[in-house]
Amino acid sequence: MAEQRDDGKPGSEIEPAGPNTPTGGPPALPQPSAPALPQPSGAAAQPPVDPAELEQFRQFQQFQDYLRFTQAQQGNQPAPVADAGVVQAPPSQPVPQQGGQPPMIPPGYQLVPTERRRAPKWATWLGKKVLAWVLAIVILGIAATLLYNHFFPSDSGKSSAQLAQEGGGKYHTNHVFSKNPYEAVRFVYQDIAQGSVDDACGRFAYDATKGVDIQSKFAQDLGQNDCRQAVQAIHAQVQPKNRNDYAESVPSYVSEPLPGDVVTIDSCSFPITGGPALGVFTVSKVELGQWLITGHAPGPAKCSGTPTTAPTG
Repeated sequence: MAEQRDDGKPGSEIEPAGPNTPTGGPPALPQPSAPALPQPSGAAAQPPVDPAELEQFRQFQQFQDYLRFTQAQQGNQPAPVADAGVVQAPPSQPVPQQGGQPPMIPPGYQLVPTERRRAPKWATWLGKKVLAWVLAIVILGIAATLLYNHFFPSDSGKSSAQLAQEGGGKYHTNHVFSKNPYEAVRFVYQDIAQGSVDDACGRFAYDATKGVDIQSKFAQDLGQNDCRQAVQAIHAQVQPKNRNDYAESVPSYVSEPLPGDVVTIDSCSFPITGGPALGVFTVSKVELGQWLITGHAPGPAKCSGTPTTAPTG
């Protein structure tokens, strides 16, 4: 039955005060308890980690770090190696030991060299054939060049003496000179106009055994050290537009009969145009009816007066 308060209103039943109830304060409210979380059905408890397996996994990771270190030293990007049943850690750059030494290989592991991929047999055979053909072509080219230089030697870099031996020294058995003395002198002007040093110097007699060196005499009379320099110096004085006129300064034949086997031909006997006159030539008849320049004397570079010899060709 409800108890009446002084104001005449019904009130709730009053709980007896406990020992923890503070005196003079409001009564403590009841606190809700945390609900229990449902456990998954059939879930087994996590087994403890075996120390031996943990050590084996640590050694395997150490071996992977060593492989990455060696690949990084060679400039290759290390690739993680998949292993079934093992959770792979994110790739990391291995930290070398002190002194720049690579990590130690863990026990139970060893480096196995990677076998390089070999080329197919047909590619190896084809490469050997191509290499053999290339070597054969190179050897044949060298042999052909040596044979050509042996039978057809170059005149570049040869002295006047060598040119004489290969030119004037052959007239005894071969026909290498002109059949007319005036033509022999004309060819000297023509060769100089064209810049043919070998041909121009080869028309002068040279015999080292007999002390005959008309090439050097010709060069000295023109104020040069040797025949090659003389030809080059005179050729430089002839303008390109005048080269043909200079080459034709001396005719091949004259109307006058030859006085004998030795003929003296003065350059100023003809109208020398396009370049300097070359002095006085002595031309002698030698074997096989040829005419060789066997003497020379200086003369004026520019002739004066009227030519004394009438050309006929």
